[in-house]
Amino acid sequence: MPSSAAVDNPWFRRFNPSDFAPARIVIFPHAGGSASYYMDYANALAPYADVLAVQYPGRQNRFAEPTIDSVPDLAEQVYQELRGWVDRPILFFGHSMGAAVAFEVTRRFARDGLAGPERLFVSAGRAPSLPRDTAVHLMSDAGMLAEIVRLGGTDERILDVPALRELIIPSLRADYTAIETYQVPADVVVPQPITALVGETDANATVEQVAQWERHTSGGFSLRVFPGGHFYVAEQVDAVVRLLTAHLRG
Repeated sequence: MPSSAAVDNPWFRRFNPSDFAPARIVIFPHAGGSASYYMDYANALAPYADVLAVQYPGRQNRFAEPTIDSVPDLAEQVYQELRGWVDRPILFFGHSMGAAVAFEVTRRFARDGLAGPERLFVSAGRAPSLPRDTAVHLMSDAGMLAEIVRLGGTDERILDVPALRELIIPSLRADYTAIETYQVPADVVVPQPITALVGETDANATVEQVAQWERHTSGGFSLRVFPGGHFYVAEQVDAVVRLLTAHLRG
Protein backbone atom coordinates (compact mmCIF):
# COMPACT_ATOMS: atom_id res chain seq x y z
CA MET A 1 0.00 0.00 0.00
CA PRO A 2 1.28 3.51 -0.72
CA SER A 3 2.08 5.56 2.33
CA SER A 4 -0.27 8.23 3.63
CA ALA A 5 2.05 10.82 2.08
CA ALA A 6 1.60 9.20 -1.33
CA VAL A 7 -2.17 9.22 -0.93
CA ASP A 8 -2.04 13.02 -0.63
CA ASN A 9 0.37 13.39 -3.55
CA PRO A 10 -0.68 16.33 -5.79
CA TRP A 11 0.68 14.51 -8.85
CA PHE A 12 -2.22 12.04 -8.81
CA ARG A 13 -6.00 12.34 -8.54
CA ARG A 14 -7.97 9.32 -7.36
CA PHE A 15 -11.58 10.10 -8.16
CA ASN A 16 -12.87 6.68 -7.13
CA PRO A 17 -10.21 5.15 -4.86
CA SER A 18 -10.08 1.38 -4.73
CA ASP A 19 -7.52 0.32 -2.14
CA PHE A 20 -8.32 -3.36 -2.60
CA ALA A 21 -8.57 -3.54 -6.40
CA PRO A 22 -6.24 -6.22 -7.79
CA ALA A 23 -4.63 -3.88 -10.33
CA ARG A 24 -3.88 -0.22 -11.00
CA ILE A 25 -4.17 1.97 -14.11
CA VAL A 26 -2.32 5.27 -14.51
CA ILE A 27 -3.81 7.80 -16.96
CA PHE A 28 -1.58 10.46 -18.53
CA PRO A 29 -3.57 13.43 -19.93
CA HIS A 30 -3.18 15.28 -23.22
CA ALA A 31 -1.59 18.70 -23.80
CA GLY A 32 -3.62 21.31 -21.97
CA GLY A 33 -5.52 18.54 -20.24
CA SER A 34 -6.09 17.85 -16.58
CA ALA A 35 -6.84 14.79 -14.49
CA SER A 36 -10.55 15.59 -14.24
CA TYR A 37 -11.03 15.16 -18.01
CA TYR A 38 -10.68 11.42 -17.37
CA MET A 39 -13.11 11.18 -14.45
CA ASP A 40 -15.52 9.06 -16.51
CA TYR A 41 -12.70 6.59 -17.08
CA ALA A 42 -11.82 6.50 -13.40
CA ASN A 43 -15.44 5.78 -12.49
CA ALA A 44 -15.91 3.13 -15.18
CA LEU A 45 -12.69 1.36 -14.26
CA ALA A 46 -13.21 1.52 -10.50
CA PRO A 47 -14.66 -2.00 -10.11
CA TYR A 48 -11.56 -3.45 -11.76
CA ALA A 49 -8.63 -1.19 -10.92
CA ASP A 50 -7.46 1.64 -8.74
CA VAL A 51 -7.07 4.57 -11.14
CA LEU A 52 -4.48 7.32 -10.80
CA ALA A 53 -5.04 10.27 -13.12
CA VAL A 54 -1.81 12.24 -13.40
CA GLN A 55 -2.15 15.94 -12.62
CA TYR A 56 0.60 17.93 -14.33
CA PRO A 57 1.75 21.15 -12.63
CA GLY A 58 0.11 24.44 -13.58
CA ARG A 59 -3.55 23.40 -13.72
CA GLN A 60 -6.57 22.96 -11.45
CA ASN A 61 -5.36 22.23 -7.90
CA ARG A 62 -1.77 22.89 -9.11
CA PHE A 63 -2.37 26.26 -10.81
CA ALA A 64 0.18 28.02 -8.60
CA GLU A 65 3.02 25.66 -9.50
CA PRO A 66 5.50 26.26 -12.33
CA THR A 67 4.77 24.45 -15.55
CA ILE A 68 7.20 21.97 -17.17
CA ASP A 69 7.89 22.38 -20.89
CA SER A 70 9.92 19.21 -21.52
CA VAL A 71 8.53 15.68 -21.92
CA PRO A 72 11.65 14.03 -20.40
CA ASP A 73 11.67 16.43 -17.44
CA LEU A 74 7.96 15.92 -16.84
CA ALA A 75 8.34 12.15 -17.12
CA GLU A 76 11.24 12.10 -14.66
CA GLN A 77 9.16 13.85 -12.02
CA VAL A 78 6.13 11.63 -12.60
CA TYR A 79 8.37 8.56 -12.41
CA GLN A 80 9.87 9.59 -9.09
CA GLU A 81 6.40 10.13 -7.61
CA LEU A 82 4.95 6.95 -9.15
CA ARG A 83 7.54 4.53 -7.80
CA GLY A 84 5.56 4.24 -4.57
CA TRP A 85 2.44 3.07 -6.39
CA VAL A 86 3.68 -0.10 -8.10
CA ASP A 87 2.50 -2.42 -5.32
CA ARG A 88 0.21 -4.34 -7.69
CA PRO A 89 -0.04 -5.08 -11.44
CA ILE A 90 -0.13 -1.74 -13.26
CA LEU A 91 -0.98 -0.46 -16.74
CA PHE A 92 -0.25 2.95 -18.30
CA PHE A 93 -2.69 4.77 -20.60
CA GLY A 94 -1.53 8.02 -22.20
CA HIS A 95 -3.55 10.18 -24.58
CA SER A 96 -1.87 12.48 -27.14
CA MET A 97 0.99 14.20 -25.28
CA GLY A 98 0.26 11.78 -22.46
CA ALA A 99 1.34 8.90 -24.71
CA ALA A 100 4.84 10.38 -24.93
CA VAL A 101 4.98 11.05 -21.18
CA ALA A 102 3.81 7.50 -20.40
CA PHE A 103 6.44 6.11 -22.77
CA GLU A 104 9.19 8.12 -21.10
CA VAL A 105 8.05 7.08 -17.62
CA THR A 106 8.12 3.47 -18.80
CA ARG A 107 11.66 3.96 -20.07
CA ARG A 108 12.72 5.19 -16.65
CA PHE A 109 11.39 2.08 -14.91
CA ALA A 110 13.47 0.01 -17.34
CA ARG A 111 16.48 2.29 -16.85
CA ASP A 112 16.47 1.60 -13.12
CA GLY A 113 15.78 -2.13 -13.45
CA LEU A 114 12.24 -1.87 -12.06
CA ALA A 115 9.26 -3.76 -13.42
CA GLY A 116 7.03 -0.79 -14.22
CA PRO A 117 3.81 -1.23 -16.18
CA GLU A 118 2.82 -4.58 -17.64
CA ARG A 119 1.54 -2.90 -20.80
CA LEU A 120 1.64 0.57 -22.30
CA PHE A 121 -1.45 1.97 -24.02
CA VAL A 122 -0.65 4.93 -26.27
CA SER A 123 -3.61 6.87 -27.64
CA ALA A 124 -3.79 9.52 -30.38
CA GLY A 125 -0.07 10.19 -30.25
CA ARG A 126 2.41 9.95 -33.10
CA ALA A 127 5.27 7.50 -32.64
CA PRO A 128 7.96 9.30 -30.64
CA SER A 129 10.59 8.97 -33.38
CA LEU A 130 8.50 10.88 -35.92
CA PRO A 131 9.41 14.54 -36.48
CA ARG A 132 6.87 17.15 -35.45
CA ASP A 133 5.53 19.33 -38.24
CA THR A 134 3.53 21.70 -36.02
CA ALA A 135 4.51 24.77 -34.01
CA VAL A 136 1.44 25.54 -31.94
CA HIS A 137 3.66 26.59 -29.03
CA LEU A 138 4.92 29.52 -31.14
CA MET A 139 1.42 30.79 -31.97
CA SER A 140 -0.24 33.78 -30.37
CA ASP A 141 -2.48 33.09 -27.39
CA ALA A 142 -5.54 33.39 -29.61
CA GLY A 143 -4.10 31.04 -32.21
CA MET A 144 -3.18 28.46 -29.62
CA LEU A 145 -6.64 28.56 -28.05
CA ALA A 146 -8.21 28.22 -31.49
CA GLU A 147 -6.15 25.08 -32.07
CA ILE A 148 -7.41 23.33 -28.95
CA VAL A 149 -10.98 24.23 -29.89
CA ARG A 150 -10.38 22.75 -33.34
CA LEU A 151 -9.15 19.50 -31.85
CA GLY A 152 -12.20 19.31 -29.59
CA GLY A 153 -10.60 18.57 -26.24
CA THR A 154 -11.71 21.70 -24.40
CA ASP A 155 -15.10 23.02 -23.35
CA GLU A 156 -15.39 26.24 -25.38
CA ARG A 157 -17.43 27.86 -22.62
CA ILE A 158 -14.29 27.96 -20.46
CA LEU A 159 -12.57 30.05 -23.09
CA ASP A 160 -15.36 32.62 -22.95
CA VAL A 161 -14.28 33.59 -19.43
CA PRO A 162 -11.19 35.85 -19.60
CA ALA A 163 -9.91 34.89 -16.14
CA LEU A 164 -10.06 31.18 -17.00
CA ARG A 165 -8.37 31.75 -20.35
CA GLU A 166 -5.49 33.46 -18.59
CA LEU A 167 -5.11 30.50 -16.24
CA ILE A 168 -5.09 27.97 -19.09
CA ILE A 169 -2.57 29.64 -21.40
CA PRO A 170 0.69 29.02 -19.44
CA SER A 171 0.13 25.27 -19.03
CA LEU A 172 -1.14 24.95 -22.58
CA ARG A 173 1.95 26.65 -24.02
CA ALA A 174 4.26 24.57 -21.83
CA ASP A 175 2.57 21.35 -22.93
CA TYR A 176 2.75 22.20 -26.61
CA THR A 177 6.38 23.21 -26.22
CA ALA A 178 7.06 19.88 -24.55
CA ILE A 179 5.43 17.67 -27.17
CA GLU A 180 6.46 19.69 -30.23
CA THR A 181 10.14 19.64 -29.24
CA TYR A 182 10.14 15.96 -28.28
CA GLN A 183 11.66 13.21 -30.42
CA VAL A 184 13.66 10.04 -29.82
CA PRO A 185 15.75 7.88 -32.15
CA ALA A 186 13.93 5.14 -34.06
CA ASP A 187 15.76 2.40 -32.15
CA VAL A 188 14.55 3.44 -28.68
CA VAL A 189 12.36 0.65 -27.30
CA VAL A 190 10.69 -0.47 -24.09
CA PRO A 191 10.34 -4.14 -23.13
CA GLN A 192 6.62 -3.87 -22.41
CA PRO A 193 4.02 -4.67 -25.07
CA ILE A 194 2.42 -1.58 -26.58
CA THR A 195 -1.19 -1.23 -27.61
CA ALA A 196 -1.80 1.84 -29.78
CA LEU A 197 -5.23 3.44 -30.06
CA VAL A 198 -6.31 6.02 -32.62
CA GLY A 199 -9.41 7.69 -34.02
CA GLU A 200 -9.93 6.80 -37.66
CA THR A 201 -10.37 10.45 -38.73
CA ASP A 202 -7.63 11.94 -36.54
CA ALA A 203 -5.60 14.33 -38.68
CA ASN A 204 -3.34 15.30 -35.77
CA ALA A 205 -2.09 11.74 -35.23
CA THR A 206 -3.07 9.60 -38.20
CA VAL A 207 -3.51 5.85 -38.16
CA GLU A 208 -0.22 5.51 -40.08
CA GLN A 209 1.66 7.75 -37.62
CA VAL A 210 0.27 5.95 -34.58
CA ALA A 211 0.98 2.53 -36.11
CA GLN A 212 4.69 3.36 -36.07
CA TRP A 213 4.76 2.86 -32.30
CA GLU A 214 5.44 -0.75 -33.26
CA ARG A 215 9.13 0.09 -33.72
CA HIS A 216 9.38 1.20 -30.08
CA THR A 217 8.67 -2.07 -28.29
CA SER A 218 10.41 -5.41 -28.02
CA GLY A 219 7.41 -6.93 -26.27
CA GLY A 220 4.73 -7.11 -28.96
CA PHE A 221 2.41 -4.60 -30.57
CA SER A 222 -1.27 -4.21 -31.45
CA LEU A 223 -3.27 -1.39 -33.01
CA ARG A 224 -6.91 -0.49 -32.38
CA VAL A 225 -8.77 2.02 -34.54
CA PHE A 226 -11.91 3.67 -33.15
CA PRO A 227 -14.60 5.82 -34.75
CA GLY A 228 -13.89 9.51 -34.26
CA GLY A 229 -11.12 12.07 -34.33
CA HIS A 230 -8.38 13.18 -31.97
CA PHE A 231 -10.65 13.07 -28.93
CA TYR A 232 -12.44 9.85 -29.78
CA VAL A 233 -11.80 8.95 -26.11
CA ALA A 234 -14.67 11.21 -25.04
CA GLU A 235 -17.13 9.25 -27.22
CA GLN A 236 -15.71 5.74 -26.86
CA VAL A 237 -15.38 5.41 -23.09
CA ASP A 238 -17.07 2.00 -22.89
CA ALA A 239 -15.04 0.53 -25.75
CA VAL A 240 -11.72 1.81 -24.39
CA VAL A 241 -12.55 0.61 -20.89
CA ARG A 242 -13.31 -2.87 -22.28
CA LEU A 243 -9.92 -2.87 -23.99
CA LEU A 244 -8.10 -1.82 -20.83
CA THR A 245 -9.85 -4.27 -18.54
CA ALA A 246 -9.22 -7.13 -20.97
CA HIS A 247 -5.51 -6.73 -20.20
CA LEU A 248 -5.76 -6.45 -16.43
CA ARG A 249 -4.21 -9.16 -14.32
CA GLY A 250 -5.17 -9.89 -10.74
